Amino acid sequence: MAVVLRKCKRNGVKLVQQTCSIGFLKKRLPIVEWLPRYNLEKFQGDLIAGLTVGLTVIPQGLAYAAVAELPLQYGLYSAFMGCFIYCLFGTSKDVTLGPTAIISLMTAEYAKGEPTLAIALCLCAGLVQFAMGVLQLGFLVNFMAFPVISGYMSAAALIIGCGQLKLIFGLKDVRRDFIWNIYDTFRKLPETNHWDLTLGVISFVILLIMKWLKDRDWDKNRDPFTPLTTRQRVGRKAVWVIGTGRNALIVIATTILAGVLFSNNIKPFTMTKDVPPGFPDVGPPSFSYQHNNRTVEGEEFLSHLGAGIAVLPLIAILETIAYGKAFASRNKYRIDPTQELLALGMSNIVSSFFGSYPMSCSASRTAINSTSGVRTPLGGIFAGLLVILALAFIMPYFRYIPSAVLGAVIIASVINMFEYQAIPKQWRIHKQDLLVWMACFLCVLLLGIQFGILVGVGLGLIFELYGLAKPGTKVDIIDCCPKIAVMRFEKGLSFPASDFIVTTIHNAGLDEPPYKPVILDFTHVSHLDFSVIRALSISVEEYATNNTPLYFACVSRSLEMKLKKAIKDLQCFPTVQLATEAILDEGVHGCIGMGFTEGQNRGTRRITPGTGASTEDGDVHQPILMTELSSDHLDVSSDTGEVLQNNISSSDSSSTEDGDDPPSLPRIQLQSAFQDSSSGGEEPRNLTNSNF
Repeated sequence: MAVVLRKCKRNGVKLVQQTCSIGFLKKRLPIVEWLPRYNLEKFQGDLIAGLTVGLTVIPQGLAYAAVAELPLQYGLYSAFMGCFIYCLFGTSKDVTLGPTAIISLMTAEYAKGEPTLAIALCLCAGLVQFAMGVLQLGFLVNFMAFPVISGYMSAAALIIGCGQLKLIFGLKDVRRDFIWNIYDTFRKLPETNHWDLTLGVISFVILLIMKWLKDRDWDKNRDPFTPLTTRQRVGRKAVWVIGTGRNALIVIATTILAGVLFSNNIKPFTMTKDVPPGFPDVGPPSFSYQHNNRTVEGEEFLSHLGAGIAVLPLIAILETIAYGKAFASRNKYRIDPTQELLALGMSNIVSSFFGSYPMSCSASRTAINSTSGVRTPLGGIFAGLLVILALAFIMPYFRYIPSAVLGAVIIASVINMFEYQAIPKQWRIHKQDLLVWMACFLCVLLLGIQFGILVGVGLGLIFELYGLAKPGTKVDIIDCCPKIAVMRFEKGLSFPASDFIVTTIHNAGLDEPPYKPVILDFTHVSHLDFSVIRALSISVEEYATNNTPLYFACVSRSLEMKLKKAIKDLQCFPTVQLATEAILDEGVHGCIGMGFTEGQNRGTRRITPGTGASTEDGDVHQPILMTELSSDHLDVSSDTGEVLQNNISSSDSSSTEDGDDPPSLPRIQLQSAFQDSSSGGEEPRNLTNSNF
């Protein structure tokens, strides 16, 4: 007991020393690392990038709040505090946190348009993410393979885009579920507001044109040795600025147009609802709300959040880490995934006190931040300050924003999320992944995001477990006497494959008489668990019972030690060639069950022309090589190495009896891949006519 206490004390002291060190502080509070090196040049880059991102997040926040089925101001409540917290704890200079399309869609599904539920969901998501960061459980997102991620993102993009058609057409009372949404949209097409439709289509086309101009490679056909003129440089910079701020520009322009018409008592467009000005109420989230004239709280309140408490944090983690790694690789720096979990969790926890719904990393705003020349995470501070200014001064004017324009902004933002190009690639490369993609895609559309993700992950795990239960094997037959089967495993072996291993090894050598010796090639095997070793020991006993060798080759030292502890008479060889030679050496002395029968002469080794070991892999050489044989076969004594007389043809024998010289036979060279115990390891001998 005293030893245990001393060990605990040492570990505790070591943990305290590590926690209180400067290195730990820099690791868990990254701003301490880069802030002392901050200068005016970095400030300039962060200021430009922050203002650019701020102009993008304001219209996007309003639009994504509509996707989340919340009042528009909650989109801005979710857009500023995350920037401040991430500046302290984040490790990526490019990542910007805030409302995103996928998280907004999931919020609509779990919060059902109730702001109290959305804010509580933000707090719960932050707590889960922070706990995963402390416990270093970020690896769990690795179970979501690319087909699952691509499938649910494509389905979510389709759901979001179709959900905004009601704003483009100016329709009312359209249900949220995907199938009913499509049905109601087509059913109510006669009620279309043509002014909304015209404005929405024009806005959408302008947004696409601006994006195309921004993303176009203007230097593609230009001579690299010809310098740009001042007019060209200014023009390209203007195109980039307009393309980057296209959402803000289109919202401002249409808001001014609608405001002028509204002031003249002309109301052709469907407007957004009134947005209350000012800063959100600061305080802890409430876990109760009024529903159908009664108070919902406690367990019932949490039950309304449902699976969103677990599913939504994982999706947010996936987005943040994936985009963070992508931009870190592009800009040649590294991020700490564990610290990113902590930063995302802290951002959601603190933001929930300011009326925010769940947030994550935005791909579009992160790309804008990177291309705008951001230098440090401090750029997020300027974006957050711009959002606060919007909340303080221009919120009353948001009531003039046409709903069709917000719908166009959302559709233009999510149109690239549909990864249609992944379908033909998966079909060509791995059709099994396409099945996972389609299953996840359809289940998200028909059953919901959480069920679609569960089906995709479950189907992917089933395919993976099937591969573990039936690992790839290859059996090559060495055509010698006796025939030898070389069984190669293409990857590691684990317990689901136990029965498969026993059956496959049995079929390789004991399927039908005459039985064949088997060599197990472990070149590609790096892991064995207890169940697999037990299965191998069963196979060794089965082969020993049938007097047939089962040898192991190319086994690593660690695995060989494990096998020797479980298998008593283990036969391991460094290479397949040495194992083959050992089997052939036993074959010389006539092992029953190795292609020999009781009636055969055990002291005779039969050599048949044209037979030999397979040299396909280069690791097994031909055990016996004969050239220029004039008869079908020769019997060679294993004791003396001499060719026996019983194989000389009758005509040859008669000529000898008549006193004539024996017929002249071609010179034969016999090479043995093994050494007979009787010959004492002599070199191969030349057999001439005198041997007969």
